Amino acid sequence: MNKILKVTLLLMMVSGLFVASCSTGTNQNPVIGKPAPDFHYQDTDGQSVSLSDLRGKPVLINFWATWCSPCRVEMPYLQQVYTEWSGNGLVFLAINNGDSASQVGEFMQSQGFSFPVLLDTRGSITQNYNIVGLPTTFFIDKDGIIQDLKVGAFLSVAEIESRLSKIMP
Repeated sequence: MNKILKVTLLLMMVSGLFVASCSTGTNQNPVIGKPAPDFHYQDTDGQSVSLSDLRGKPVLINFWATWCSPCRVEMPYLQQVYTEWSGNGLVFLAINNGDSASQVGEFMQSQGFSFPVLLDTRGSITQNYNIVGLPTTFFIDKDGIIQDLKVGAFLSVAEIESRLSKIMP
């Protein structure tokens, strides 16, 4: 029994070192009160845009996937927020994790959603934001600082709007 305990502890230490070595690198984990990690994407007009180009505007970033049931639950609430708040200066970025353009297009059309979707087919933005569960939503102020984040689905528009108050003027 004592030998099994020693082997288990040794394996835990080695795996801990392995995980620590895999998690170090140039990417910083997003933290409330710190700048949001920058990324580049193409907008619907094919223009290259970066998150830093959006400074001066509040940004809501939602990571999701078509196969994610909780993501599907919150989508109507996100659509309503997009419709009501984008005219007030809110930039809404829905980042799809891993689905193809055709899967996303079919899903959006079948559900009647019109908010912009960025495709993260390689998972680079998702990895840079250290996303461990979907959906995950970030609320970034006009200075590019993360003011709030939520892992899990929103269950109402009011829940989203209460968090928007942290970034909207």
